[in-house]
Amino acid sequence: MAALTENRSTVQMASGDRAGLLGASQTIFAGALLMRNVSGHIIKGATATGSFGVGRAETAGASTTAGVTNQTFREGIFRYANSASGDLIATADIGTVCYIVDDQTVAKTSGSATRSPAGVVVDVDALGVWVRFDEALTRAMLS
Repeated sequence: MAALTENRSTVQMASGDRAGLLGASQTIFAGALLMRNVSGHIIKGATATGSFGVGRAETAGASTTAGVTNQTFREGIFRYANSASGDLIATADIGTVCYIVDDQTVAKTSGSATRSPAGVVVDVDALGVWVRFDEALTRAMLS
């Protein structure tokens, strides 16, 4: 394509709004932590490797076959439950990557390489961990 010679109306995707095709056998609840698996499909947060956190489910969804059902989600900063004792995230962990335990819990470590990265810890309070979900940022921090 040639360089511009006049003004161009460039379409913008709203910040944070995303959608992707669900993986096989998924039941998603609104508000759930979601991740992208190695096939590129959206699945609910779970202890598994090879995936990356992508954000919060905006709607409930379900699928039986991979790549058929669309799932909306949002990137951004959301609070999820903190893991238990040995993997508890503390304020000293702000700015580091945290890991997915399930669709509502994050942990400090990868659990001996059994968990996928969720996102970046932004804050920690008595109710949980504030996590920034930005797949590109998380991937870059780990490379």
